[in-house]
Amino acid sequence: MTINYAIFSTGGHQHRVREGDTISIQGQKGNIGDSISFDNVVLSFIEGELIVGSPIISGASVKGKILSHNKLKKVTSLRYKNKTRHRVKTGHRQPVTSVTITDINKATTKKSGK
Repeated sequence: MTINYAIFSTGGHQHRVREGDTISIQGQKGNIGDSISFDNVVLSFIEGELIVGSPIISGASVKGKILSHNKLKKVTSLRYKNKTRHRVKTGHRQPVTSVTITDINKATTKKSGK
Protein backbone atom coordinates (compact mmCIF):
# COMPACT_ATOMS: atom_id res chain seq x y z
CA MET A 1 0.00 0.00 0.00
CA THR A 2 1.39 3.37 -0.99
CA ILE A 3 1.14 6.64 0.88
CA ASN A 4 -0.05 8.43 -2.25
CA TYR A 5 -3.62 9.63 -1.87
CA ALA A 6 -6.19 11.97 -3.40
CA ILE A 7 -9.36 13.69 -2.27
CA PHE A 8 -12.08 13.95 -4.88
CA SER A 9 -15.66 15.16 -4.90
CA THR A 10 -18.67 13.27 -6.24
CA GLY A 11 -22.37 13.32 -5.40
CA GLY A 12 -21.97 16.14 -2.90
CA HIS A 13 -19.40 14.22 -0.82
CA GLN A 14 -15.62 14.25 -0.67
CA HIS A 15 -13.67 10.98 -0.47
CA ARG A 16 -10.02 10.42 0.53
CA VAL A 17 -8.70 7.41 -1.37
CA ARG A 18 -5.52 5.46 -2.13
CA GLU A 19 -4.94 2.91 -4.86
CA GLY A 20 -6.63 -0.36 -3.98
CA ASP A 21 -9.28 1.18 -1.70
CA THR A 22 -12.92 0.15 -2.06
CA ILE A 23 -15.49 2.87 -1.37
CA SER A 24 -19.26 3.26 -1.55
CA ILE A 25 -20.39 6.37 -3.38
CA GLN A 26 -23.75 7.78 -4.42
CA GLY A 27 -25.29 5.75 -7.24
CA GLN A 28 -23.44 6.04 -10.55
CA LYS A 29 -24.37 4.88 -14.03
CA GLY A 30 -22.43 2.03 -15.59
CA ASN A 31 -22.26 -1.74 -15.67
CA ILE A 32 -20.40 -3.94 -13.22
CA GLY A 33 -16.77 -4.22 -14.34
CA ASP A 34 -16.78 -0.91 -16.23
CA SER A 35 -14.14 1.68 -15.47
CA ILE A 36 -15.16 5.06 -14.08
CA SER A 37 -13.21 8.31 -13.83
CA PHE A 38 -13.58 11.17 -11.35
CA ASP A 39 -12.19 14.51 -12.53
CA ASN A 40 -13.13 16.71 -9.55
CA VAL A 41 -9.87 16.15 -7.65
CA VAL A 42 -9.59 18.66 -4.81
CA LEU A 43 -6.22 17.59 -3.35
CA SER A 44 -3.51 15.11 -4.27
CA PHE A 45 -0.37 13.87 -2.53
CA ILE A 46 1.72 11.91 -5.00
CA GLU A 47 5.42 11.10 -4.69
CA GLY A 48 5.85 13.56 -1.83
CA GLU A 49 4.29 16.46 -3.77
CA LEU A 50 1.16 18.06 -2.31
CA ILE A 51 -1.09 19.84 -4.80
CA VAL A 52 -4.15 21.72 -3.58
CA GLY A 53 -6.77 22.81 -6.10
CA SER A 54 -8.66 26.04 -6.14
CA PRO A 55 -11.30 24.63 -6.26
CA ILE A 56 -10.16 21.60 -8.34
CA ILE A 57 -6.88 20.45 -9.87
CA SER A 58 -7.09 20.64 -13.66
CA GLY A 59 -5.79 17.54 -15.39
CA ALA A 60 -5.88 15.31 -12.30
CA SER A 61 -8.19 12.31 -12.13
CA VAL A 62 -9.00 9.26 -10.05
CA LYS A 63 -9.89 6.07 -11.91
CA GLY A 64 -11.80 3.11 -10.55
CA LYS A 65 -13.71 -0.03 -11.41
CA ILE A 66 -17.38 -0.60 -10.58
CA LEU A 67 -17.84 -3.62 -8.32
CA SER A 68 -21.58 -3.55 -7.52
CA HIS A 69 -24.77 -1.53 -7.34
CA ASN A 70 -26.79 -1.71 -4.10
CA LYS A 71 -29.28 0.22 -2.00
CA LEU A 72 -28.91 1.42 1.58
CA LYS A 73 -31.34 0.56 4.37
CA LYS A 74 -34.74 2.19 4.15
CA VAL A 75 -35.11 5.59 5.79
CA THR A 76 -38.69 6.28 6.89
CA SER A 77 -40.14 9.71 7.49
CA LEU A 78 -43.46 10.58 9.05
CA ARG A 79 -45.42 13.82 8.72
CA TYR A 80 -48.06 14.40 11.36
CA LYS A 81 -50.51 17.24 11.92
CA ASN A 82 -52.09 17.54 15.30
CA LYS A 83 -55.90 17.37 15.77
CA THR A 84 -56.67 16.70 12.09
CA ARG A 85 -55.96 12.96 11.84
CA HIS A 86 -53.47 13.68 9.06
CA ARG A 87 -50.47 11.31 8.85
CA VAL A 88 -48.18 10.56 5.90
CA LYS A 89 -45.52 7.87 6.13
CA THR A 90 -42.94 7.62 3.34
CA GLY A 91 -39.76 5.64 2.79
CA HIS A 92 -36.67 5.95 0.63
CA ARG A 93 -33.72 3.69 -0.22
CA GLN A 94 -30.64 5.53 -1.49
CA PRO A 95 -28.76 3.81 -4.35
CA VAL A 96 -25.00 3.31 -3.82
CA THR A 97 -22.21 2.03 -6.03
CA SER A 98 -19.15 0.16 -4.75
CA VAL A 99 -15.98 1.24 -6.56
CA THR A 100 -12.41 0.02 -6.18
CA ILE A 101 -9.74 2.63 -6.95
CA THR A 102 -7.28 1.48 -9.63
CA ASP A 103 -5.22 4.58 -10.44
CA ILE A 104 -4.57 8.15 -9.27
CA ASN A 105 -3.29 10.50 -11.97
CA LYS A 106 -1.72 13.78 -10.96
CA ALA A 107 -2.03 16.96 -13.00
CA THR A 108 0.07 17.16 -16.14
CA THR A 109 0.88 20.82 -15.62
CA LYS A 110 2.36 21.96 -12.34
CA LYS A 111 0.90 25.14 -10.85
CA SER A 112 3.22 27.58 -9.15
CA GLY A 113 2.68 28.19 -5.44
CA LYS A 114 2.87 32.01 -5.74
